Parts: sequence; structure tokens; C-alpha cells
Amino acid sequence: MTDRVQQGGLQIATALYELVQNDVLPGLGLQAEAVWASFEEILDDLAPENALLLAVRADFQQKIDDWHEQRAGQPHDAVAYKEFLIGMGYLISEGDNFSITTENVDAEIATMAGPQLVVPINNARYSLNAANARWGSLYDALYGNDVIAEDDGATRGPGYNPLRGAKVIAYGRQFLDQSMPLALGSHADATAYAIRDAALVVSLKGNAGKATTAALGNPAQLVGYRGDAEQPTAIVLKNNGLHVEIQFDVSHNVGKDDLAHIKDLLLESALTTIQDCEDSVAAVDAEDKCLAYRNWLGLMTGNLVESFHKGDRVVERTMNPDRVYTLPTAAATNTGADASLTGNSLTLSGRSVMLVRNVGHLMTTDAVLNSEGKEIPEGMLDGMITSLIAMHDLKAKGGIRNSKTGSVYIVKPKMHGPDEVSFTVKLFARIEQALGLPALTLKIGIMDEERRTTVNLKECIRRASDRVIFINTGFLDRTGDEIHTSMQAGPMVPKGAMKQQPWINAYEDWNVDIGLETGLKGKAQIGKGMWAMPDLMADMMRDKIAHPLAGANCAWVPSPTAATLHVMHYHQVDVSARQDALKSRGRASLDDILTIPLLGNTKLSDADIQQELDNNAQGILGYMVRWIDQGVGCSKVPDIHDIGLMEDRATLRISSQHITNWLCHGVCSTEQVMATLKKMAAVVDQQNSGDPLYRAMAADFDHNIAFQAACELVFKGCEQPSGYTEPVLHASRRQAKAQFGA
Repeated sequence: MTDRVQQGGLQIATALYELVQNDVLPGLGLQAEAVWASFEEILDDLAPENALLLAVRADFQQKIDDWHEQRAGQPHDAVAYKEFLIGMGYLISEGDNFSITTENVDAEIATMAGPQLVVPINNARYSLNAANARWGSLYDALYGNDVIAEDDGATRGPGYNPLRGAKVIAYGRQFLDQSMPLALGSHADATAYAIRDAALVVSLKGNAGKATTAALGNPAQLVGYRGDAEQPTAIVLKNNGLHVEIQFDVSHNVGKDDLAHIKDLLLESALTTIQDCEDSVAAVDAEDKCLAYRNWLGLMTGNLVESFHKGDRVVERTMNPDRVYTLPTAAATNTGADASLTGNSLTLSGRSVMLVRNVGHLMTTDAVLNSEGKEIPEGMLDGMITSLIAMHDLKAKGGIRNSKTGSVYIVKPKMHGPDEVSFTVKLFARIEQALGLPALTLKIGIMDEERRTTVNLKECIRRASDRVIFINTGFLDRTGDEIHTSMQAGPMVPKGAMKQQPWINAYEDWNVDIGLETGLKGKAQIGKGMWAMPDLMADMMRDKIAHPLAGANCAWVPSPTAATLHVMHYHQVDVSARQDALKSRGRASLDDILTIPLLGNTKLSDADIQQELDNNAQGILGYMVRWIDQGVGCSKVPDIHDIGLMEDRATLRISSQHITNWLCHGVCSTEQVMATLKKMAAVVDQQNSGDPLYRAMAADFDHNIAFQAACELVFKGCEQPSGYTEPVLHASRRQAKAQFGA
């Protein structure tokens, strides 16, 4: 049983109460009794509305299921279907045009374009790595990944390979030539860099022994330097709003052999980071919630520290300080809104601007029980506690700061339609009142990842028009919702074919179109989803440039290394100019978005069906066994081709709902699916054989908690609310913790 403290009508887990009392509240000028009393009032007033919104979701789903079931065996009538959605209020009419009025938004969100990290907040090391990923070594990122081919002897190890190092350096010089070109010649021929008369002067090796000098093609790209002007230790250049630091060190193992003694290129990389309390974490009770909140507290105070073993050393990780440079006089007008000036000094933030992703409206938590002894909505607790903790950043006078504009950025996932957005806005306003925060301090990021939000996106944004700082296409959850919403319409195409369907391409364009129509440019982020293959960076560098080209001023990456690589795309693409160009195109087709990705007359072979089942079962089991048994909320899970894929609850939702859909329509049988699950469980067991904490599934299928949970998600997939996996995962994880103490 959880120990609890009675506060008014609330029963608060002792661990949470003491965290708030002893660690969060000191320095904020608030009293625990008043905070909990205000929260109880918010729960009394808004929790019933939360429950009503969930009932509306269920009612809409039942009506859609009934509509399809009544027309089983008939060709899908898209016109009648759209009229049906309008008639029942699922698809609402759009109001007049408008532009958002959000104010006090940091430049990293409002005006800059670059990568965005998403990281599980319950892992302090990962959270610190992400916060510090504002700057990343290009040389390290290139050397350790497949962007640089391993042919011609340029292998990655062991030890330092000078052949590979030379390719890395050449790649870096090419990047400088493309992004910060010289007026004459190439950075590849540079022998020295100096600052003279507030300008960059680059000495170049010349022909026939005749050296020459060159300036920047755009002199305004120089913004600062470190060290002596004639022999700087670092020079900072700027392109498309992003900084690059050229670092010099003649004693460095790379710099000593470099013509210009360049040891590295440090790229401004992850401009923003989402510290995630939701999809990438496994937080099922008060203990887990306290770990997440404690790490968020450390990030907001700047005091988070994590020690870990790296080889035979103990490494201590803290938050990076800001970066300070000498300001060339002519650079003063080009520093940007993200920089601060003091005398002749330029200061750039050493850390990403952090957003926090709260839990959505569905789940409840036993961290607090209401006056009836029932669990409360987890998203409401997240809103209250993460906002309370963020007050440490708002009240800070100096040192490590997150928001320079006095805002708190909360990403709200899995909202279905405008009314749910309105509810979140109402909740945020009540939290501001309870904590004495100025109105509109709490900003909202709208995840466009449920179909009812997509088709009503303009009205969703309108409901939060003075708070919205973010819309993002979460294509993974969006695919899961697409399958569940149209579960009874017929069998769906295989997962691999989903990205070629009309709805998903229209959905991605629609998000940008609506964002630009409603004035997000220059005020908020228009984001794109995750690159889910963290080991395939060469493929990412080939493909992910599509995101800035699509008009998105941020896109998700799975690691700090990926951020440092992906940011080069934002040097290639001026997203602001791209958005201006896209404004004139016609809006994406709503009819395409409503086109259900049905298999139709396509015939699948028995081998095709089995391969799809194998792939889905592999992902489900590989992810769930670590989530349930070890509390790992985001995993790199090998697929059936041994390619490591980032798996979270969104990918689990797709895989489980896809099998459910095929079962529902007879594409496969219950016996075939069960046999596949058992077969792939043995494969997953083998893949995890080196993990001493792993509990094999195949040893006892009937009593293995993770295996039985996977069966429930698949065989009872129609019963899961909106196809979400959280209810089953949470119940199973609690069972595992109770049984094994894991």
C-alpha cells in the first residue's frame, strides 16, 4: 500500500507530498496547504469535464463503428461518410480567418529553425544530454556514424583512423563552403583565421607558393570570437539564424595536423528539447512520477547532476554553461534575439530551450486520490506540478535559465478535437491563478496526432490562439488513430505501404498549410516527426531534409548526434523563405485526409501476411517486455531484419492495432497470430539473452506478464480506448512491480 498524507480532501502519496514540501516549494513563496487546496478545487471543477470529454470520444467511435458495420460488404462511399462526420459533429465548420496572438516566446521557438530532441525525463543522464545538445561536435558525429563511408580503409575503429579522420575533415570543410563561403577560394585551403578590423580574414595556400587572403562572402556572418584576434581559439559564424563555432588548437591531436589548426566544428544543434513525461517513459505510480518531477526540478533550477561509469572512469554530468565570445564591432547587428550583449561580449545559450510534455487526458494516477478515494487525471497532476516546478526558472535572476521571456512551454499530446484543446486552455488558466502566475504564462504545444484534431486543426489552434507555440505532426500516433478510428471499415494496407497512402501525405501538408494560415510563422513552431532509425544516419541525411523543405521549422531527432547532423539541413534550407513560398499554394485536400487506407482489392500472399505479422509481433514483444519488466519507456528494438528501430507507445499502438484490424476482417486467424507471437517471443528472448535482468517469455507463456499483455493488446484491440496501449501497459507494469519489485 502507498503511504499517504491527507491534505484537505486529497490523499497524496507521501513521496510526492514530501518532494513538493521539501524540494519544490522552498524559494517560491507558496505554502503547501494553499497549493494543494487550490489543486483540489481545480480537480473538483474540471475532472468531471475531463471524464465527459473521454465519454464523447467513446461515443464518436461507437457511431463510426456502427456506420461502417451497417455498410459491411458495400464499397466505401466517401461523400456519404464525410456528410455523416459533419452531421454528428465530428467534423465541425471552420470560422473566419485569424492569426495567433501568442506573446513572450523565446526565439528558439518563435523565429529559429532547427532540430528538436525528445527525451524521457525519468532518465537524468538522457535529460542532461538532451539539454546540453544545443551544441554538438560535427567531427564526432561524422566519425562515429555511417554518414562517412567505411570504404578505402576509412573504418571506424579500433582507435583513431587518420584515413577516416581526413574524410571527416573534408566533409566539414565542404559544409563551411556551402554555409559560410569565402569571397575567394575554399575553407579547405585555409592556413589561418584572424579577426582584423571587425572582419574575418582567412589566409589561403596559394598557387606556386603564393599565399593569399580571403574574406567571408557575407561579412555579416561573423558574430564573435575567443582568444587573441590574430590567433583566435574559436570563431563563431552564423547562417540561417544558426551558429557554428570553428575551434582551433595546435596541440590537439586533430588540430596539430590541420593546415589551419582547426580541431573541430561545433554546431548549434538541438535548439529545443521536449522533456517527456509521456510516450517515452514508463511512469505508473507515485514513485515513478516523483522521479520524473525531481529531474524536471533539477533542470529548472539548473542543479541536475548525474554520475555514471564510462569505462573505468566515473563521469559527472551537469548542465552546460552559456558560451561567451568577444564581439567584433560590426557583428553587433547580427547577433539575433537568442543572444545577449554586455559591453563587447556576446553570450549564446549553452543549452536547448526545454519544453515539458505532460500526459494526455486519458490516464489516471494513484499519486493523488480525490475525496472519494479515486485516482485523479494524470494530465491534470502533470500540469500543476510541472508548472509549479517551472516557477524556479521564472523567478531566477541569473545563472542557468531556460526561458528568457518568462514562459513555460507544455506540450499536450493526444487531444481529440477543439473541445479538448479548450479544456487544456481552461486547465492552464486555473493553474496560473492557483500559483499566482501572470495570465498566459503557460504556453501550449498541440500535438496533431489524432484524426479529429487533424480535420479540425484550424479550430483547435483558434481555441489556444493566445497560448499556442507548437503544432507537430506525430505521424506514428496519427497512424494508430487512423487504424482504430476506421477499424470496422475493412482491412488496412500493410504498415510499409501506409506512407504512400493519400491521407498521410495530405495530413503532413495540411498541418503546415493550416499553421501558416493561422499566423504561426515567426511566433511558433511547425514541427515534423521522429527519425526512428538511430543507426542509419546516412539515410537520415539523405531523406530528412524533406522536413525543412516542407516548411517545418523543427523536426524530431532520436539523439544529440542526430541533432548535430540534421541541423546541417537547416543551413541548406532557409525555412522562413520556404514558408513564405508555401503560403501561396492551395491547402491540402481534406477529402484526401479522410481517405481510409483500405487494402481494397489488393491481394496479399500468405508469405506477405506472415511477414507483416512477424514484423508487428517482433516490435510489440521487443518493446513491451522491457517496458513491463524493466520500466524502460523508449527502446531501440531490432526488427526482423536486425535494424534497430526506436519504439515507444506510438509504434506499439500501430503494430497492435494493425494486427487487430487484420484479425477483425479475417486476413489472419487467431491461431495464426498466437503462433506468431510465440514464435517471435523466442526470437526476442534470444536477442535479449545477454541481459541479466531479462525474463524470458517463451519459458512460460501462460504466466509471463509481458507476453499476456501483448496478447491483450492484440486480441482485445477493439476494446482499447482510441487504440491506446497505456491502460494495458500500466496495469501490467504495476503487476510486475508488485510481483518482482522491478
